[in-house]
Amino acid sequence: MFKNLVTDVFFDLDHTLWDFEKNSALTFQKIFSENSISIELKDFLEVYIPLNFDFWKLYREGKITKSELRFQRLKITFDTLGHAISNELIHILSDQYIEHLSSYNHLFPNTTDVLDYLKPNYKLHIITNGFQEIQHKKLRSSNIHNYFEHVINSEMAGVKKPNPLIFRLALEKAKVPPHKSLMIGDNLEADIIGAKSVGLHTLHFNANNEPKHEYCDMIHDLSEIKFYL
Repeated sequence: MFKNLVTDVFFDLDHTLWDFEKNSALTFQKIFSENSISIELKDFLEVYIPLNFDFWKLYREGKITKSELRFQRLKITFDTLGHAISNELIHILSDQYIEHLSSYNHLFPNTTDVLDYLKPNYKLHIITNGFQEIQHKKLRSSNIHNYFEHVINSEMAGVKKPNPLIFRLALEKAKVPPHKSLMIGDNLEADIIGAKSVGLHTLHFNANNEPKHEYCDMIHDLSEIKFYL
């Protein structure tokens, strides 16, 4: 579908290539054990995951700061579960979470296979809202950093997806017009609607079982990219 149209492919990282939920769970398991936090990981994640999703939306919209995101998502989760914990320990856990998260390297199924398939014929790039200090570590620890020519993050751009400025910066860095570019990501608002607003082609990797929509085609496994490119 895009084979003769596209020269550059832009990927989101977390929840698209890098298996954020699996790596995040392993990180919490480690830091809870090291800090003697007696809470069931399953119960914690059941509350934390949707809360984290909501806080990231607020962060994208500029309604909270990075430090507020890091603290409040933990504070409210522990409060919801009725688990007494000091603010000092929450700050420690927050720092340790960021420190250790990038040391885990689980990718979504077929990630490296698809990147191997695309690399000879397309220029590949990353556009991410993730924190600058750990996104490059994630790429290196999962051994996929060499596939990508440019990694554009929100702190570098000064804005977050879906703001059109981050996509324009990515196009400028890659020296490619939007009509020759494809954005692949899991978040409908940030990745798909954001990219379409500046004229990129889009493909929605539906990692979250979202309902169908009219914005673009949807895939449920990264291997399906081969049908489009």
